[in-house]
Amino acid sequence: MVSRKTQTHRRAGFTLTEMLLVLAIIGVIAAMVVPNLIGSQQKANIQASKNNIKGFEDIVKQYAVANAGTFPEGSRDEVIGMLLSPPVDDDGKTVAPYLEQSPKDAWEQPLYYEYPSNKVANGVKPAIWSSGPNRQNEDGGGDDINNWADAGK
Repeated sequence: MVSRKTQTHRRAGFTLTEMLLVLAIIGVIAAMVVPNLIGSQQKANIQASKNNIKGFEDIVKQYAVANAGTFPEGSRDEVIGMLLSPPVDDDGKTVAPYLEQSPKDAWEQPLYYEYPSNKVANGVKPAIWSSGPNRQNEDGGGDDINNWADAGK
């Protein structure tokens, strides 16, 4: 019979080599996956910004329907301020405002608005754009996302 003192105790656990091997494998997997996720995030932000622009365009169309087909005119801040203010109906009652909050793109930057505009073909609708991924307003050009570039597609 072997006494307790002579038994060798073996620890249960991982060796340093095993831990380093697991970390190396995780690092390789992360190096392959992260670039794909970043590209997907950028595409998702661009699509979300296009949707926000479309939503803002729909709001100003609703305004135009209620105002004899006339789109709101003025600076971006003036137009957004007007759309955030509750209008009054024909009976003098206050109704819900067109906007609940200032429209922004996926990068939390404000959307730009211009009407009348020479950016949109025939000037039939307002020009609305986001400053895009670089967050620099390039007046609808560069990497800006707008509502007139894909009009014919």
